[in-house]
Amino acid sequence: MSILKLQGRTRAQESSSAIERMYITMRHLFNRGFYKPMGVSGETLRESLLTLRPEIYGSIADDKAELEGLLYVIDRLPRGIEECRFINLTSDEGYGNSHFRPIVPPKRRRNCYRIDEEQMNIEITRGRSEIYDILTHLTFLFIESHKIMKRVLIDEEGSVTRDWEKLEFAVNQEELSQTQREVALTHTASILGRTFHEINQVYSKFSTPDNPDRFLKMVWSLGKMAIREVVKNEKRIITFSPVLRERLGHHIHGEIWANDIKKNLLDKDLMKRPLHVISANMHSVMNTLFAPFAFKNELKKKTPLEIYEQLSDTGNGDLRQKVMKSALDKGMVFLEDKSGTNIDVQIIDTASFDSHFCKNDQPAEEKPVIIVMDYAFGEQAYETMDELLKPLVFDGTEHKMNVKSISIMGKAGILEGGKGDIMIPDAHLFEGTADNYPFRNQLKKADLDKQGIKVVDGAMITVLGTSLQNKDILKFFHDSTWNVCGLEMEGAHYQKAIQAASRLRGSIDEDVKVRYAYYASDNPLETGSTLASGGLGTSGVKPTYLITEKILEQILNS
Repeated sequence: MSILKLQGRTRAQESSSAIERMYITMRHLFNRGFYKPMGVSGETLRESLLTLRPEIYGSIADDKAELEGLLYVIDRLPRGIEECRFINLTSDEGYGNSHFRPIVPPKRRRNCYRIDEEQMNIEITRGRSEIYDILTHLTFLFIESHKIMKRVLIDEEGSVTRDWEKLEFAVNQEELSQTQREVALTHTASILGRTFHEINQVYSKFSTPDNPDRFLKMVWSLGKMAIREVVKNEKRIITFSPVLRERLGHHIHGEIWANDIKKNLLDKDLMKRPLHVISANMHSVMNTLFAPFAFKNELKKKTPLEIYEQLSDTGNGDLRQKVMKSALDKGMVFLEDKSGTNIDVQIIDTASFDSHFCKNDQPAEEKPVIIVMDYAFGEQAYETMDELLKPLVFDGTEHKMNVKSISIMGKAGILEGGKGDIMIPDAHLFEGTADNYPFRNQLKKADLDKQGIKVVDGAMITVLGTSLQNKDILKFFHDSTWNVCGLEMEGAHYQKAIQAASRLRGSIDEDVKVRYAYYASDNPLETGSTLASGGLGTSGVKPTYLITEKILEQILNS
């Protein structure tokens, strides 16, 4: 038994070392300014990722192609990147004012620009975590492209298999009939080492209205670029612009973002009112407070949860607009981000409307003001919260914010449970460091342990990137005395900023209340339940609003 435990621990240590090597290497390559992902300079990244074998990348270390991981990555990278030899990571350098049209990946809020047939520029405005995310996904993508190349390239002169010739013929047709498509999928299945059934199942998930055969073209482009690397030595190159290297870590975007919020509060004479910051999505707080006004008649026939599920349906844009109009009519201010952080903000003055959540006997000047900020990304959480909690110096006068509480609600991976369950942390452990941040969470397991939703508590790991986690590391954390119940990317960064502002700088009260709660988007310890297996769907609605209602109850009745 002890030998088995030792072997498990060794595998966890190997995985932990692989993550550390990856991050050291990525920082080194960033400082260097460029590298070739499939060349000598990218070797450490490739070897570390193959050693780690993250759950989200499935069969990356096998000869067969990884389909779910490929779909996950493609949704987070700009369309057409598989065709580009040169990928340039830049700061916000003015491309938004050019003729280049921004390409925004479906699952990541970042502006990308196709400069020409060979070059894609990706704007980095959310800090190092965004760079780590992109480089990890690109490393996976290029490893997969070389799997394709090895299956179709016959010799060093560039001769290819019949399967490849047939795929190439198919992608060069203007339009494919169903018969032609199935013939092409048969050859693609052989190239990818997968069954026709597997390819047929995933094919439609890659399709877009304007490009139904996107999957075939993507496989062909990936293979073509890898063949060019081997036959013609035309290596793909990733570069980091000088402006990005100069600006990174200087909170340029976060400072602009935070000052816009504080100036708005100052203009509306709200700085001295009790302020409550909530990091969440842009709909749950607004819907909870204002849907009762927008759907007064409907609530006589439907439960609030049924209304929330309707609002969460992407096809119900008109209903969401109805809630937005009601919120704006009742004084909510919406600040669309113009700083580059991609974090929109809502300012809600509870003195401007009555709600069953609110104490109605409070004087207007004592009623809370809620600042809802959209999700940050990894280390960006520190930048934005750190800048937000600093005093505003305006016209030579320092204005401190009267922050009473900070609440963080988000999605996270759970280690004991399934999608839609809830995690209530009492500490954040920062992966890869000795940093840990215990805190007194105002939310308790008993507050949410009801209505058929499983609630777990304990410590949570703030990971360097969700795409790098594997079962060995997570199982070690879960089974050890750390009592870890889940993993996410922002908690330690938020808490670091809060503790600096309250205990070191004195920008806010030392006894500021904090609330953390997460609902499970995946369980990386269970095969088939990782982030690559798909979204939450309506299973995320109930926990989202249960947490939101409890946060609002505590804020508005304190």
